[in-house]
Formats: sequence, C-alpha cells, structure tokens
Amino acid sequence: MKLLHSGKVRDVYADGDELILVASDRVSVYDIVLPTPVPDKGRLLTALSLWWFDQLADAMPNHVISATDVPEEFAGRAVRCRRLDMVPVECVARGYLTGSGLKEYQRDGTVSGLELPPGLEDGSRLPEPIFTPSTKAPVGQHDEPMTFGEVAAKLDHPTAQRLRDITLDIYRRGRDLAAQRGIIVADTKIELGFDTDGELVLADEVLTMDSSRFWPADGWQPGRPQPSFDKQYLRDWAATTGWDKTSPPPEIPDEVVAATRAKYIEAYERITGLTWDG
Repeated sequence: MKLLHSGKVRDVYADGDELILVASDRVSVYDIVLPTPVPDKGRLLTALSLWWFDQLADAMPNHVISATDVPEEFAGRAVRCRRLDMVPVECVARGYLTGSGLKEYQRDGTVSGLELPPGLEDGSRLPEPIFTPSTKAPVGQHDEPMTFGEVAAKLDHPTAQRLRDITLDIYRRGRDLAAQRGIIVADTKIELGFDTDGELVLADEVLTMDSSRFWPADGWQPGRPQPSFDKQYLRDWAATTGWDKTSPPPEIPDEVVAATRAKYIEAYERITGLTWDG
C-alpha cells in the first residue's frame, strides 16, 4: 500500500483501485493536532461511523466496501472504501447555536451569511437547522466559514443545493435518532464525494464525536456552555492553558486523556445501545 495523505486524524492509503482509510488516535483542536493520543479513539470513531452508515443506508450511499478486509495492523480502525472525487467544501449543519457560529452571530447577527432571530444565546435551538459550510484548510490552518453563494460560485448552484439538502437531511436523521437516546446533536460536519457515475456519496466519518457536538438532553440549558460527549471537553481544557492556538500545542495531561476517552465511550454506547469492548 502507498500512503496518499495524512490528515489531522486519518491516514489514507492506496490499495490498487481502492483506498484504506485509517482512523488514528490523534486528536486535534482548533485545527491543530495535539501531541498526545487518546487510546481507542480511532476504533471508537470507526465503529460509530460504521453504525451510522448502516442507519443511513436508505438515505445516502456511502464509500464503505469492507470493514474487515483491511491490513491486520489497522484492524478495528480502518475501512476499505471506494475512491471518490471529494467535494472541496466542509458540509456543516447546525441545529443549535454555539462555537464559531455563536461568535459570528454575536458580531453580525448571522451565521454563514444567514440572518438569525435576535436574542439567541449560547446553546439556543435554532428555528430550523441551517447549512453553514466552510473551506477545507490544510493541516495546521483554520477552516473559514463560507456562504451558500460562495459554495455555488466555487462549484455550481445545483451542486450547492444538493450539498445543502443532503447535509440537512443527514443532520435531521441523526438528530432524531440520537434524541431517542437522550442526546442532542447540536451540529455535525459530513464529507461528500462524487463516484465514477457522478453521484454524491457519503464518505470519511459521519456523526461521530469528532465531527459533531453531542449534548446530554437532560443537561441542556441555553445561556451557557453545554456539557458534552465530544471533543469540546478538550477544547475547553485547551482554552485554560494559555495556549495561543498555534504550533506547538501543549501535551494533554493523563487525567484529561482519560476523561476524553470516557466521554467518547459513553457517546458510542448511548447512541448505539452497544457495550464498548475495549
């Protein structure tokens, strides 16, 4: 196999006409890879993505060929998948206001150019989910928000509409299923690519702790940061260190690593109803 790309979390290998996508235990915040791995993170992300791909199979084709026909050293954290022509846009849906969307709203009253009602707070539920795409920045650089018009100009208007429709549909399906498990999906990011027939296909990961914000429904209270089952815990820790969000990043203390791993396991178990075997 040939290593084609090493991203913030995943490594992509070529194996003939197919790809092997390997999820590592690396973790990134503010688009910077931290030096300390979180044990089992790659396996957890892979297992949860595979579970969601099954749940969403009737809504959207995905890139997975096999989760078992992979090199032994990558077992449990890799998938064999189809090659796709990846869309050069991060497709993000938000159902709640927080993070970078909150900062833009507080400054301009908008998120990705979409005007929102006045008076919203951190954690407020939006009147309806919105499509808030961003650029795909190289490792170590920051993604920048895009408007729908900018996506249409970069691609074309019908493709931009299709990206928006798919992203919002995936979000709504994930939101509704997770709600049955007592979890709010505040927002999520998905990756899409074109197959050889020109059809859009769901790729990379879907509705994981790295690509989404998961909040316990019984702890939701607008007006403050929410408790979470995702890497927001790491973001919050990083914000307390005095780190300026540039390289080199700080080492993660053992207790923070353990707490992050526990949150990822709880999210996996609550959403899937399965017991983590790690």
